[in-house]
Amino acid sequence: MPDPRPPALFLADARGLDFLNTVATPADEEVDWIADGDGLLAWLEQAELVSEPVLKLLRAKARPREFDDVAARARRLREWFRTFVRQHKGRPLALKDARELDPLNRLLAHDDSFGRIVVHGHGKDRGLAFETARRWQSPDALVLPIGETLAKFVCEEDFSHVKACEGPACTLMFADHTRGHARRWCSMAICGNRAKQAAHCQRLKMQG
Repeated sequence: MPDPRPPALFLADARGLDFLNTVATPADEEVDWIADGDGLLAWLEQAELVSEPVLKLLRAKARPREFDDVAARARRLREWFRTFVRQHKGRPLALKDARELDPLNRLLAHDDSFGRIVVHGHGKDRGLAFETARRWQSPDALVLPIGETLAKFVCEEDFSHVKACEGPACTLMFADHTRGHARRWCSMAICGNRAKQAAHCQRLKMQG
C-alpha cells in the first residue's frame, strides 16, 4: 500500500534539524514522518543515515511491531531534543549547557560501532580508507545514527544561526548559513510565498 505521507522535508541545511522537522504542517494537516516503523525506515533511508541493505537485514530480524516501538523511541528523542534546541537557539552554546545533554550521551553509550580499513574509490582512484561501521544487532540500533547526528550537530553548529521559521503557523527550524544570516523562512516555496501573498492582500486592502 502506498505511503499517504508526502515526501519528507529536508530544508534545514542541517540533518539534526531535519530530524526535528519530521513532524510539521506543510499544508493544512500535521504530518509525522516517523509516526510508525515504516515511516521511520523510509526517513532514515531518505536522510542517508542507514543504507538500504542494512534496513533489509533488520527487517528480516524484526519481530511484529518492533519497528513501531523504535519509532516511538525516536519520537521521544525528537521532542526532548526539540526542547533543548528551542531553549538555546539564537546564541552560542555555553559549556555549562553540556549538562543538559546527558540523555544523548546515555544513548550514544549503547553504540556498538568500530573502525575498519576498506578499499575505497574506483579504478585508478582506488585506495585504502578508514571508516566507522556499526554492528546492527537489532532494530533498536536504528536510533543510534540519529543520536550521532544530533551529537555532531550540537558540537559543529553555531547555535547563533539556528532559527525557527517566521511563518505564523510553521514549526520548522533551520540553520541559517546564508551570507549575512538573513534567512527568515523554512522555504520560499512554502512560508516565503505565504508571506508574500499575505503582504500583497494587505496592500490591496489598504489601497481599497
